[in-house]
Amino acid sequence: DVQLQASGGGLVQPGGSLRLSCVASGFSFDDYAIGWFRQAPGKEREALSCISESDGSTYYADSLKGRFTMSSDSAKKTAHLQMNSLEPDDTAVYYCAAVVDLEPAYCTTQKVAHWGKGTLVTVSS
Repeated sequence: DVQLQASGGGLVQPGGSLRLSCVASGFSFDDYAIGWFRQAPGKEREALSCISESDGSTYYADSLKGRFTMSSDSAKKTAHLQMNSLEPDDTAVYYCAAVVDLEPAYCTTQKVAHWGKGTLVTVSS
């Protein structure tokens, strides 16, 4: 049974940092890429970053402007998203997911095979 659980969200002031964690089970990181996605109020869910162990690639959305860094540990089946210089527009529910990485442009919501439960990040003063 594939499961993913994101944690680490909370309330942070603009300019602050948060580190999200994702714990996965029921699959190998060779089977799927791991991705971070978010959905802001009233907006569509969007891809932020993905790591594929099978081809060693890491993807970041251009909109992040280098503020977020993703890491993963296939042995521990964990992934992290370090978020710096947070802005109010970063307020969203953040999800980790198992992503089918058979194509180069795999880091999209359409390629997600399994969604985890999200964690809420609120950026506000």
